[in-house]
Amino acid sequence: MKKIAIFASGSGSNAENIITALANNPDITVDSIFCNVPDAYVLERAKKFHIPAVVFNRKELNDPANILHQLRERQIDFIVLAGFLWLMPPAITTAYPNRIVNIHPALLPAYGGKGMYGSRVHEAVIAAGEKKSGITIHYVNEHYDEGNIIFQVSCDIIPEDTPDTLAQKVHALEYEHFPHVIIETISKLR
Repeated sequence: MKKIAIFASGSGSNAENIITALANNPDITVDSIFCNVPDAYVLERAKKFHIPAVVFNRKELNDPANILHQLRERQIDFIVLAGFLWLMPPAITTAYPNRIVNIHPALLPAYGGKGMYGSRVHEAVIAAGEKKSGITIHYVNEHYDEGNIIFQVSCDIIPEDTPDTLAQKVHALEYEHFPHVIIETISKLR
């Protein structure tokens, strides 16, 4: 049984989608939720599914004796970033090479990097007059949105689209594809 830790900073709709998708999976389980925002709604979702949650600050994340230690204590095999907005520290990326994935709401390498998340991404894509957007699922390294790409899928942008309507299209792609890509990626682990 492979154990996943999900890191999230906000609502946790992707986290819930992953938890639900893996509920009856005999090989993979969501072991815990790690969150850097004490009042984030993802913590309510964790309670709803009886999944332990860990709330931490930046100092605790960057201290290998804290979060990395907890991941190892929980025997976490794989980490999923689902709306987690902080850069993962080198101690964690080194301990989990090609075992941390992130989902980004655009077609990387475009519209990625520090500060490019959520509505900011959709606003930039619309402002640039792009004809397509989508999602990128990638491995996490020590830089924002620069890890090797695992999966991308696009959606068309029509002239009537706004950042909000584009966000809806991108969320639909996230919900459809993220759980399956996680399962496929974990199945390739030794």
